[in-house]
Formats: sequence, C-alpha cells, structure tokens
Amino acid sequence: MKLRLGALLCLSALALTSVTSPTASAADGVTATFTKTGDWGTGFEARFTVANNGASALSSWRIEFDMPSGSAITSHWDADLTRSGDHYVAVNKGWNGAVPVGGQVGFGVLGTGSGSPVNCKVNGGSCTGGGGGDTTPPSTPTGLASTGATANSVSLTWNASSDNVGVTGYDVYRDGSVATTSTGTSATVGGLSGSTAYTFTVKARDAAGNTSGASNQVSVTTKPGGGDPGSGTAAPYLYLGWGNPPSPAAVMRETGVKWFTMAFILSSGGCNPAWDGSRPLSGSADAAAIAEIRANGGDIVPSFGGWSGNKLGPNCLTPEALAGAYQQVISAYGLKAIDIDIENSDEFENETVQDRILTALKIVKQNNPGIKTIVTFGTTTSGPNYYGGRLIERAAALNANIDVFTIMPFDFGSSNIQNDTIAAATGLKNKLKTAFGWSDSVAFAHVGISGMNGLSDQQELTSVEAWTAIRDWSKSNGLGRLAFWSVNRDRGCPGGGVNASCSGISQSDWEFSRITAGF
Repeated sequence: MKLRLGALLCLSALALTSVTSPTASAADGVTATFTKTGDWGTGFEARFTVANNGASALSSWRIEFDMPSGSAITSHWDADLTRSGDHYVAVNKGWNGAVPVGGQVGFGVLGTGSGSPVNCKVNGGSCTGGGGGDTTPPSTPTGLASTGATANSVSLTWNASSDNVGVTGYDVYRDGSVATTSTGTSATVGGLSGSTAYTFTVKARDAAGNTSGASNQVSVTTKPGGGDPGSGTAAPYLYLGWGNPPSPAAVMRETGVKWFTMAFILSSGGCNPAWDGSRPLSGSADAAAIAEIRANGGDIVPSFGGWSGNKLGPNCLTPEALAGAYQQVISAYGLKAIDIDIENSDEFENETVQDRILTALKIVKQNNPGIKTIVTFGTTTSGPNYYGGRLIERAAALNANIDVFTIMPFDFGSSNIQNDTIAAATGLKNKLKTAFGWSDSVAFAHVGISGMNGLSDQQELTSVEAWTAIRDWSKSNGLGRLAFWSVNRDRGCPGGGVNASCSGISQSDWEFSRITAGF
C-alpha cells in the first residue's frame, strides 16, 4: 500500500478533470464494499474493497456514492477521489486498476460525522453486484451480552445478522454514540472510566449502507479504579548500548527495583525491529539481560524509538505493518507492556506518523488482550505542547486505548525541576481530563513521569531530594508510571557533567533506582 498522505480532497477544476478517466463497463458480480476500520463518533477511518466475482477481468474501476448530510470524506489514499457537493467519484490509480476474476483491490478514506455512503455504484452498476440499488437493511442483531469488563473496557458479543446481499460490519454504540466497529460478532470498547455504568447496542450494516435496527440494550458497570493502566510501575531505563551498563540482577538486589524500561528498539532497515537497529531480538546481550531480570523475579518494558537512530514509525508505511513490527518484539519476549518513545521530530512532529503509531497500538491491543501500551514524549513546564496535545486528542478520537501517557520533564531550562515536573504532570492530567472526560483520579492513573537523574543535557539538576519529592507526589496522586534516564547513570561522579555512566552529582550508587522502587 502507498504511504498515507492525509491530504485534503482537491476541489479545484484541475482535480475535477480526473472524473473523465476511462472507466470499465458495468458488470454483474463486481462489488464495492465499504467497511469502517475505526469510528470515534465524530469521524471515522474506512476502506472500500472492489471484488471481482464476475466472468472477466477488470482493467479499471470507478465508484460513485453520496454521503449523507453531516458526514463527508476528508482524506483518501490509493485512489483518485473528486467531490461535487455530497457526491463523490473514486477511480483507480494507474497501478491498481486491474482486478482479475476472483481478485480484490481497495482504497482508504478518512471522514467526518458518523454516516456511511449511500447510492453506491461500481462501474455503473450497484455496489452489491449489478442491477438495481439495494434498499433492504440487514436483520436486527440479537443476543447482545457482555463477556467481561475491566476498569477501562467492556467486551461484548452478539448473534450475527442476515442480509439479502451480505452484512459488511457492525457498529457498536455506547450511550447512543458509535464507540467502535467490528466485522465479526464481538468487540471490546475501551477508554472507559472505572466504576461507571455504560449502555450498549449494536447495529448491522450492508455494502449499500443500509443499517439495521438496534439490538437489545445491555448495561454494564466497569470495575473500580482507573483501570490500573500502568500497574503503578516503577521502571527506570536500562540501556545496553553505552554507559557501562550494570548487571540488572545486582541493581535489583540492592534497590528492590523489579521492572526496567529497556532501550531502544529501532529499525534495522525498513520495518524490521532490532535493539539499536543492529542487535537481534534473540541471542543478543539484550535477550540475556531480559532472561537475567526474569530469573530474579522481575520483568521489562521495551522502549521503541528514542531521540536518535532510525525509527520504525516512519519506516513502516502502514499501521498494520507497524503493528506487525511491534508484534515481533511482543512475541519474542512474551511481553506484558510496551513503551513508544516518540520524542524525535520525525515521529512526534509528523502528524501522519503520530496517527500511524496510535492506530498500530490499537491493533496491538486488539491482538494481545491485557497488554499495556505506553507513549512517552516531551513536555513544557505547564504540560503538553501542541504536538503532545494533538497526540492525546487523536488517541481519544481513534479510541487507541493508551494506558499511560508519560512525559519527560527535563531539558526545558528549569531552575526548579521538582516544581516544574509537578506542574507539567498536572498539566498533562488536565489535558487527559478534557480529551477523555475522566475524573482527576482516573486521569492521574494514566499519567507517567520519566525524569533524568542528576544533571540533564541542559545542566538542570535533579537531586536525590528532588527525585524523592517527585516520587512521593506521584505516589500520593496515583500516577501510572515512574521512570528515569537512566540506571546506567545512577552512579555518583560529582563534577562529572553530563555523562553516560554517571549522574554528574554526588550520590550513592543506585540511589535513584532505590528511590524509584519505593513508588
């Protein structure tokens, strides 16, 4: 698939000339199916699939459809799309027009509103396979029931609907608004608050956009708490790439730390993950360290990205490919959590890559029930900047179900790192409340702090006393995660400056790890 450009639809006269591209004649057995792959109530991501079940191959295809009032297509990829009012015309690109008998091609769109296409035609015939338009809705789904609930999610199942042509998907409604979509007869709705009652219904859709009646209504109350999003995890960074990395078992014995955030998973070329982009997932020093940590009763969270190096986010060209790269690491180590560190501008300030990462994490959550997902990014002293705010808003819109949003409160020229860290974390909490509608306690449970022990890159000082106060504040407010960069640097070297193997200040070895373990 081509890289999603996210460009707005062209409405100029020049763009409108693409309507005159040659089109194939209508043919029975050629269908065009519209399926929402993500729906957040005020917008959606979807895909059209052209299937050729006719008697001869297609050399090109053309789809026409209308969007109902209040809904519109705003972006597209893998097709040329033009618009006139509420009417849209999509024609193939030069490289995906041929569709053999039994074959399929498709293109993707982003849209606003909650509607689906109507009056759909493919190559002049009905999108349901030639002839007149389909106006028969699917039967109403039955047997909607909850199969389980956590503090931040509810799982549902229902009986399949029937249709004269075929059901293409189901819309799951939470309190009257579409919360998610499914092509099967089950779904999990995430991003919920603890100890809260929610009401769910389901409607079926067909290829022509006909919608069934609503299923029976189910009310479910989530479990208490904020979803234990980070399990209150104390997980300082451990990096085997430089800085005289210590024995993790020795640090665990001396400090009580059980979890480490291990850095960094990068691209070894294309969409292939490796430690630092060069050390393999198996048979490396990193794999040996993980085994050592687990043998001593601990576990790890691998961190993808970081400031430098070749990132997976820009190199994996679709959310599905990126989710596949994440999955390789998850499967290699049987992980319970992953951290995506998107501080560099090639990911953090690239809106296409931001959306790709969030969508990939949504896929990861769907494919790995119970796994925790963490995103880590920079901050201002008052909370997230524009790109951090956008990341949070898009996570809510895409229903990505991120467990912890971790800020890095350093390198902003602070003269009082303790006060500025607390202010930044409070600003993050307030942004989460606004984006998700959470209470203070639930929002704080989704907040993480990742500091820099001793001297930061800009010579800011985080003393042992300041880190202790930050730890105590984080603990009292129920934050989801506490980390620092890094265990490699958790050794004293007063006057040592910014150093890869020590903190630059006077301290006992592993003192920041010992404080963090108390979280």
